[in-house]
Amino acid sequence: MEEKLTTEGKYRYIEVGEGAPIIILHGLMGGLSNFHGVTDHFPKKGYKVLVPELPIYDMPLLKTNVKQFAKFLEGFIEFKGLKDVILLGNSLGGHIGLLYTKLYPERIKGLVITGSSGLYESAMGDGYPRRGDYEFIKKKAQNVFYDPEVATKEIVDEVFATVNNRNKIIKTLAIAKSAIRHNMAKDLPKMHTPTCIIWGEDDNVTPPNVAEEFHELLPDSELFWIKQCGHAPMMEHPEEFNKILDAWLEKRDF
Repeated sequence: MEEKLTTEGKYRYIEVGEGAPIIILHGLMGGLSNFHGVTDHFPKKGYKVLVPELPIYDMPLLKTNVKQFAKFLEGFIEFKGLKDVILLGNSLGGHIGLLYTKLYPERIKGLVITGSSGLYESAMGDGYPRRGDYEFIKKKAQNVFYDPEVATKEIVDEVFATVNNRNKIIKTLAIAKSAIRHNMAKDLPKMHTPTCIIWGEDDNVTPPNVAEEFHELLPDSELFWIKQCGHAPMMEHPEEFNKILDAWLEKRDF
């Protein structure tokens, strides 16, 4: 990434631009660079975009769960002195954003979720990944996208390294279990934060019916589809993703 990673206290993050804060929450296997389209576009529109590195593999095992990541986010928002935050989360990041919004609604002005877990049990992948089998991991990584070419060798290598690291795979499984435990179906109808749901029509990880259920359960939500798109719309169709988000932010006067 061209953006510089800042280290301050226990936080490592990217910060670009000035204005209303948008905090981006990455997913379980997703690096900060997955949001390059967003970090590039929105500072020019008068937003301060922040991407904290979530401590996915750095917490003690007993604290490796969605709730602790929401608490980590609270610490980061306090540390940066932010108010009226817009949260944008993909996959696990969307789940953390949802739980954070439930716990601290007064801090959040708007929520954007894409391919989010929180409702669907298989959102974190099915079963124990087959370690050592590069071709299997490659197929799994390609399956995340509509266009398998988006799963570059760099992305596949990173996922392969993760599933072959014992500490990381134990924590990945702990997070997957925690995501299932933290099902938010009962919480969503009580959450009145304006929510923008952007979903790939061909998402194999969190299928389209999951987006429809989020839309149905969240009282103040709007749902937008991106065609020929898998689990990570901001990576596969960055321009379309930004266009949808731009229009939604403008409409809501954010």
